[in-house]
Amino acid sequence: MSKEASVPTVSNFIRSTIESDLASGKHSSIQTRFPPEPNGYLHVGHAKSICLNFGVAEDYQGQCNLRMDDTNPEKENEEFAQAIASDVTWLGFEWAGEIRHAADYFDQLYAYAEELILAGKAFVCELNAEQMREYRGNFEVPGKDSPHRDRSIEKNLDLFRRMKAGEFADGSKTLRLKIDMAAPNLNLRDPVIYRIKRAHHIRTGDKWCIYPMYDYTHCISDALEGITHSLCTLEFADHRPLYDWVLDNITIDCHPQQIEFSRLELLYTMTSKRKLAALVNEGLVSGWDDPRMPTVVGMRRRGYTPEGIKLFAQRVGVSKSENVVDLSILEGAVREQLESSCPRIMAVLRPLKVTLTNYEEGVTASRAAPYHPQHPEFGERNVPISREIWVEQDDFAEVAPAGWQRLTVGSEVRLRYSYVMKCDEVVKDASGNVIELKCSLDPDTLGQNPVGRKVKGVIHWLSAEYAVSAEVRLYDRLFTEARPDAVRGADGEYVDFRQFINPESLEVVTAFVETIACDLAPETRYQFERLGYFVTDRKDHIAGEKIVFNRAVTLKDTWKSA
Repeated sequence: MSKEASVPTVSNFIRSTIESDLASGKHSSIQTRFPPEPNGYLHVGHAKSICLNFGVAEDYQGQCNLRMDDTNPEKENEEFAQAIASDVTWLGFEWAGEIRHAADYFDQLYAYAEELILAGKAFVCELNAEQMREYRGNFEVPGKDSPHRDRSIEKNLDLFRRMKAGEFADGSKTLRLKIDMAAPNLNLRDPVIYRIKRAHHIRTGDKWCIYPMYDYTHCISDALEGITHSLCTLEFADHRPLYDWVLDNITIDCHPQQIEFSRLELLYTMTSKRKLAALVNEGLVSGWDDPRMPTVVGMRRRGYTPEGIKLFAQRVGVSKSENVVDLSILEGAVREQLESSCPRIMAVLRPLKVTLTNYEEGVTASRAAPYHPQHPEFGERNVPISREIWVEQDDFAEVAPAGWQRLTVGSEVRLRYSYVMKCDEVVKDASGNVIELKCSLDPDTLGQNPVGRKVKGVIHWLSAEYAVSAEVRLYDRLFTEARPDAVRGADGEYVDFRQFINPESLEVVTAFVETIACDLAPETRYQFERLGYFVTDRKDHIAGEKIVFNRAVTLKDTWKSA
């Protein structure tokens, strides 16, 4: 289960059900599962589900399985399966036993299908997809029986075995349950449970040319694994009667309880695998792990922590009502966790050269500074000073606005962990751009306030002699619209979500950082004072060779929608 301490839990209807089942003796222990399909990378919605399924199992001393729902071989591959396992591990959870696969149960699923045929509850149908839709009816019109529904048991069994043997063309026949074509719930109108599909499977190879459908596979897989509570999102609520029907009509001892909760909708992003794949395949992002993507690998590369994501999942909670959450809630949870866990250093993202005119070698002194003001155990480092230093361009204004407490000609500021500094002169290039400031230090203000005056502003800075250059990637929200894939145009049709990609979602700058950055391993997080929380890139950062930081979040929420 979880490798780290969980965030505080909040009661919800799922936990209440589990507690009632344990108290009544219905179950002596809890068994859950996380069953993703390996056809893409996990996203933030999956992360919430991971935290729920593994979290409740952990909290009630139970177990949670990781099971790949690999019943659609055309869309699944080993890359996705390995990424799923890696994401679950990175989030801090451990599954019970080995990774399971729906494909592990193909023989048993087939045997149960024959059992249903022998009981007169399943039949081989030859309607094509279009005919099946016509026969199915709709919410106002009841369906009508397939002309093949009343075949004999012997004929159905023979045809099904020949389907398995590969005698028929793809799509020419299906195996359907015999339930009720007039059922108000369309999922019960003789649903298909097997189709012919010649496709290579990532685990079973070419052994099978028929594959079971999800609704049939999922409930039996749950039962075979002894799942007590099968937690899924609300779109499966209408599928629950089918889940129960299948288990009630085969000889299997376990009957898990399916419980639905609302799926997460995170504003200013998307979680559709198809649309996320389009972003990747069309080169609109750099890959599935682009730090602007809502994938777990993207959030990891961005610098989010497992603890921050868990805190987010706990805060958004579990309910049956619409779960629409602004991206700022996720960013806030990540920011809160980083604030207490990240050491701090200084960096200058947009450097402006400052020459200290009264600097004296061997006289002008440096000071030690803590890595975190509330965590002395993090230690401290020396913050050296030299004749030339870097400050942020944004910390200087030729014409100071009202309330300005940073640099302007004739004003003073405190250099963080150092002296009070006064700006005496501005140097410009031929185009009139400010390229240098000439400033002077008050030598009596190292570690103490100046006598007779008050200096309000404090700015970060770096010694030009000791700072090291770094590539810094400033990430922001990928979309300018809260629901980028749900905007309708004047004609009532959905507008292409690509139109709402934020052109300012990534800015790459050459910055300066403290020299400690040279030795940092990939995925090391620091707060850059006054700027935000940053992480060394897990792919491109090479200690001692190439310094690359990604901005995880700013120090506070500064987003302004377009």
